[in-house]
Amino acid sequence: MHPQLSGDKRIVCKEFIQALEACHADSWAKWTGGCNQAKRDLNNCLRQDRLDQSAKNRENAKLRRGKTEKAWQDLHDE
Repeated sequence: MHPQLSGDKRIVCKEFIQALEACHADSWAKWTGGCNQAKRDLNNCLRQDRLDQSAKNRENAKLRRGKTEKAWQDLHDE
């Protein structure tokens, strides 16, 4: 299952989204497995985007946590 694909939010995987939508325009391919590879490619792109975002968020959280711990340490030292 993938997140909502419409809108400008998913610019990263836009070419994969367009390829899947073009494939789904052909009803026969949609129902007979002709779009499976396009869907796999989109899922892989979305997964990589999510992993990249998670890593970025984790690094930001470490920086914020370090600042918080330093502030508490300074408070206790006074």
